[in-house]
Amino acid sequence: MSTPQAPIGSGFGAATTAAEILRGRDLSGKVAIVTGGYSGIGRETARELRAAGARVIVPTRDRGRAAAALSGLDVEIEVMDLLDPPSIDTFAARFLASGSPLHILVNSAGIMACPLTRDGRGYEAQFSTNHLGHFQLVARLLPALRRANGARVVSVSSWGHRRSPVVFEDPNFERREYERWSAYGQSKTANILFALALDQRAKGDGIRAFSLHPGAIVDTGLGKHMAPEELRAMGVLDEHGRPIVDPSRNLKNVEQGAATSVWCATSPQLDGMGGVYCENCDIAPPARKEVAESRPAATPGTLGVVAHAVDPVAGERLWELSERLVGLKA
Repeated sequence: MSTPQAPIGSGFGAATTAAEILRGRDLSGKVAIVTGGYSGIGRETARELRAAGARVIVPTRDRGRAAAALSGLDVEIEVMDLLDPPSIDTFAARFLASGSPLHILVNSAGIMACPLTRDGRGYEAQFSTNHLGHFQLVARLLPALRRANGARVVSVSSWGHRRSPVVFEDPNFERREYERWSAYGQSKTANILFALALDQRAKGDGIRAFSLHPGAIVDTGLGKHMAPEELRAMGVLDEHGRPIVDPSRNLKNVEQGAATSVWCATSPQLDGMGGVYCENCDIAPPARKEVAESRPAATPGTLGVVAHAVDPVAGERLWELSERLVGLKA
């Protein structure tokens, strides 16, 4: 049986920070990989996992940029590009050859609302980066995750998943007009469905998977393709162009934004659970219709998860599609 989409009363909330989640915790002996771990909430996730004692590895396509961003944090930097399948295989093979278990894998890297771009295979870039690259990475690292005898895989999704289901008939916008927000929404739905399907397939090996909405965090670089007036219209910037921080409306700073990732990756409150979508450091309920149809990022209260993102049939269908597109049997 899957864990139901129902809050468990974690005692944490929208204003909780990643440091507060890990207060008093000792992660010595644990090994974590954090994609996107050199910027935004990924960097904060990596920083706090390392501060709690975990060995943390950050894969990046730009070693120099990552080294500058992670200076002084005592994390390991490796080369990998989610849009380059051979680099994913090389990174994973190098890690597997070390013989190390992998206790925590946080898939935090992502792109958002970019103009139509395709990878070398012709796949739409948001679907390729946000989902397919992470699918391939997890598939290659499964032996190390099994070796941990209790691992967690965390997919950073978004409330943007409400914008589109996975369009299985044309995921790469080959026969339909490209719309950047629909493409983003599809990729974020894929993150949630992937966690659901992975959990069902791998929990017998001690691997549990989770997905989450971190909140709206403006100063991470994720919104680089958005004009300031668009961000103001969404209610995330004030009239002076400064980020608004109001956790009650899901507007967070980086420390608060990383909290749910860290909670999903480490909290003993989730022992024996998996396959669920979380927000504000708790399991999210199903989204109410009126909330699901709202557009502003600054929506007060709990948002929840839309039905198309937690459909186990769609999860299996996505898994099979991903295997075909990536060219591997996971």
